[in-house]
Amino acid sequence: MIYSKFHRFYSRFLVRILCVFCLSAVSTQSFAISKVLILGDSLSAGYGLKQEQGWVHLLQLAYKDKKQPIELINASISGETSGGALRRLDAILKAQQPDYVLIEIGGNDGLRGFPIKSLQNNLLQLIENTRKFGAIPGVMTIQIPPNYGPRYANMFSGTFKKVTQQSNTKLLPFFMDNIAIDKEFMQADGIHPNEAAQPFIRDKMETEINNWINTPKSQPKDSE
Repeated sequence: MIYSKFHRFYSRFLVRILCVFCLSAVSTQSFAISKVLILGDSLSAGYGLKQEQGWVHLLQLAYKDKKQPIELINASISGETSGGALRRLDAILKAQQPDYVLIEIGGNDGLRGFPIKSLQNNLLQLIENTRKFGAIPGVMTIQIPPNYGPRYANMFSGTFKKVTQQSNTKLLPFFMDNIAIDKEFMQADGIHPNEAAQPFIRDKMETEINNWINTPKSQPKDSE
């Protein structure tokens, strides 16, 4: 009789423990935060702007307001090149532990006329190092002004699609499209977006990042 009561009590106790554990696991999974590292240059670093004016900060506020479990980590530096980003990447990955890495790099390589092959190799290495760490890489298309000559400019912009196709990596569109051609959205240097442009970049990147992190990991798709 005593054994029977104890057995029933113990069985109920185990059931309750399992229920709490399962609910906790579901709750943790439901609210798991996706950490997205932005590895970029001045376009994402907010050159000429205060940090709170830049698109990355504005997008983080939007995610917070909408209670979306996405954390943005801005590791962008003005003047950064693909080689510089590659030298920094491993330490950043270790320190920040991101789930995704958006590679917004290459503009300064193009503006300085660096060899296309060097840019290509660096981008591939950035992708490989990101995957070795266990994060998911994405690459943004970058374009440079046409005054560098159509041949170099076409080879430059084509590199990003070539690299992502070769490595089966998500390709995101350049967020400066339709902004760089409007003087109202550009700083006096004609290269960097001004404060007025940042909300538009934020909205564009919210859509692109959401689509990216919701794409099946085994089947990345290029954005046209």
